[in-house]
Order: sequence, then C-alpha cells, then structure tokens
Amino acid sequence: MSDKTKRAKINMVIDRDENNIPEKITWQATDNPEGPKKQEAKALLLALFDKKNLETVKVDLWTKEMMINEMDRFMFQTLRSLTDTYYKATQNAKLASQMQHFVHFFGQETGIIPKEGEKENG
Repeated sequence: MSDKTKRAKINMVIDRDENNIPEKITWQATDNPEGPKKQEAKALLLALFDKKNLETVKVDLWTKEMMINEMDRFMFQTLRSLTDTYYKATQNAKLASQMQHFVHFFGQETGIIPKEGEKENG
C-alpha cells in the first residue's frame, strides 16, 4: 500500500436469535461524515464480486421488526441506486433506461410513487 492510499473500515455486527434470525444490525464506518459512531439498521444487502472466481458473493439480512412497506422502500431505493451505478460504470444508456423503467414500475406497484392519475400522499 502506498503512502497516498487511503483506507476505510466498515464494521457490521449482527445479533441473532436462537434460530439465527437477525434481531439487531449495527454498523460503523471510519469515514462516515457523522463520525465513526455505531448506527442501527433494519436491513443490509452486501454484494462482493470475487476477483478469482468472477462470481458475486452476497449477504441479505433484515431484522424481525422490518415491515413490508419498509422492505418495499429499501428495495426501491436499492434498485434505483443499482441503476445509477450500472450507468456510471458502463455508460450503457439503453439498458440503464430499461432498468429505470422497471424501478418506476416497482415504485408504482408498491405505492412508493403514485401511479399515473393518482394524487401523491402527503
């Protein structure tokens, strides 16, 4: 590692019940703008692309208290973010646009965004 290389650490702790179901998820990051304090989460999605095997390794966890509407919002925001990441990495506007269409559909079907002709709640 060179002198100019920056290093950040992310620490996640998963408290599980006797059936291995997550009860509490906490995380902290050394480069968090709010400081390296512990923060609580209801869910996490972690995906790593293995350099040697060229395969994705993933961990998907959510706590018992995560409600379906929260999972819908989490998935919507994650899909939207993945679409942005895909476009930034590949500049493939055609596929990114198709992904955006699905994200919009998902948002409408879950009630996160209003369907055409419906008023927004709030």
